[in-house]
Amino acid sequence: MTLEILLPTGRGAGSPAGSATGGGLESRRAIGGGGASAAGRLESERAGGGGPGEGRRDGVGGGASAAGRLETYRLVGTPVARGNYAPATRRLAFAAAHVVADPLGDNSPGAPAVVDWEHTLEFRRHLWSLGLSVAEAMDTAQRGMGLDWAATQELIRRSAAEAPDGRIAVGVGTDQLTAAGRPTGGAHALDAVIAAYEEQLGLAEEVGAQPILMASRALCAAAESPDDYRKVYDRLVGQSTRPVILHWLGSMFDPALDGYWGSDSLDTAADVVVDLIADNVTKVDGIKVSLLDASREVALRNRLPEGVRLYTGDDFNYPELIRGDDDRHSDALLGIFAAIAPAAAAALKALDDGDLDTYDRVFAPTVPLARQIFSAPTYYYKTGIAFLAWLNGHQPGFSMVGGLQTGRSLPHLADTFRLADQAGVLTNPELAVQRFGQLLRVGGVDA
Repeated sequence: MTLEILLPTGRGAGSPAGSATGGGLESRRAIGGGGASAAGRLESERAGGGGPGEGRRDGVGGGASAAGRLETYRLVGTPVARGNYAPATRRLAFAAAHVVADPLGDNSPGAPAVVDWEHTLEFRRHLWSLGLSVAEAMDTAQRGMGLDWAATQELIRRSAAEAPDGRIAVGVGTDQLTAAGRPTGGAHALDAVIAAYEEQLGLAEEVGAQPILMASRALCAAAESPDDYRKVYDRLVGQSTRPVILHWLGSMFDPALDGYWGSDSLDTAADVVVDLIADNVTKVDGIKVSLLDASREVALRNRLPEGVRLYTGDDFNYPELIRGDDDRHSDALLGIFAAIAPAAAAALKALDDGDLDTYDRVFAPTVPLARQIFSAPTYYYKTGIAFLAWLNGHQPGFSMVGGLQTGRSLPHLADTFRLADQAGVLTNPELAVQRFGQLLRVGGVDA
């Protein structure tokens, strides 16, 4: 049976965040920026009559009707086969997981987070069943955008208690340093930043999880030079009882991190990172890099000491970076893996099997979806992650802590729906159609 739904016409404007900087590799494989393998057919429903016009839609922006109308979208995707997977053997792969808001809680902007623990933990079990490890309490979980420190501590404790075989790493940051406690007109003192990091590192050690030293807004505000970053990171890395994962998050994900590592120059910042790792090589497992610039990631990857991993956080170019080149490859620590988990598991299994054609074929249609979810303003990608979790039945409602479900418009979400279908990651298309219809009605659209 062919499924179809009336959807708002797409935005039809703009390129994904980061694309203006030429983030991809020069000799890009077909998977790097390719469109979906099959596109849905559209029939424009024009108000006041007129014959339907058919067209193809290979991604966001191309061939969309004028904004403000509805069009019939016929689903064409074949859901990626379900199943349980063992963890990949040729790559380490973490999915950064979101949190599910309690629909009966006060999750308005600025209110303490009220989490639906049952569905939050069930989503993590889903990821583990697919062979993925969980990167817990990261940006995808709305650190600094709705998830307060009290809820973060409970999240880490609950999730770590269920993680199979230690397949969890947790974000260690400084977000308990609130604006209210900051000196008037200034930043937190560097010692206060260190103390906040140490408190969160202590929690990671307590629950037995690998620490991810998150990029810190408070450190970025307090540091006056690269030496200040070295003072903080050398101390933390030296204290950790297990190798840490460093975290370099670009300003497109959080504008407050502009100039991280003590320089506006990304080249100079990379030098600081390389020196830090070289001086602590036995204490650093790897670094997660989220700059949405594949060429820059490869350049940094090639400078890392042997045995230190580059965990790609590039949600635009992950297939080629994980695939690697003749020299090295990236492992994965990605928010998009929470949205495309079945496809990620299938692609990583194909890579384990040496079946690069299947690896490319499975990942290729997920790239336009990822670029849609992470389009500017990139920090609202979290809305897209929760939206797809809701469409796929992993949570009862489309709500988020901090009220962040309002971060994307109906036309944006409609494009996300189309691209998720074409990528094969709508695991229950009938449910997804039903739920998007509900969202349209709540939004005042009689579809």
